[in-house]
Amino acid sequence: MKVEDTQTFGKRQEFMAIATMMARGCDVYLTLVDNQQIDCIVRHEDAQGAPMYYDVQIKGRSRQAQQASWGSWPNIRLVKPRARFFVVFYSEPFDQYWVIPSLEFVALASRTKTGRYAGHYSVTLAQHQEDAPPKYNSKFEKYRGAFHRLGASPADPSGAHR
Repeated sequence: MKVEDTQTFGKRQEFMAIATMMARGCDVYLTLVDNQQIDCIVRHEDAQGAPMYYDVQIKGRSRQAQQASWGSWPNIRLVKPRARFFVVFYSEPFDQYWVIPSLEFVALASRTKTGRYAGHYSVTLAQHQEDAPPKYNSKFEKYRGAFHRLGASPADPSGAHR
């Protein structure tokens, strides 16, 4: 994929994820720049009506990517994992979202120890299987379609984008 295509795809995936969050009742605010790894902010009211805010970073995987990588994200640089900071992954080929709190993500993902990507994280959420449904990583199953973690209406059980 050319750089322009990659940038266009990334922005398109951000807007698709934002549209999905809004369709499920999230109040979403867009950031003008992404220098803090925040693509959007989701506002939710707790049971007492007090506002809660969640920072959200969105990562997408294109149909144009190699099939082996449709459910994998290598070399993710995650700065300052913290409470109320979420990473939303979207696999276009599988039409699936994963909504993962950043602190849980860094606890579960693999971390590169040396070299150019030292300190970066890698994760495989699903694997492509020829002539069979994707194989989902059971370690991350509770995050599939878990927009409720951001205060959204419950997702459909498959976690699919619809």
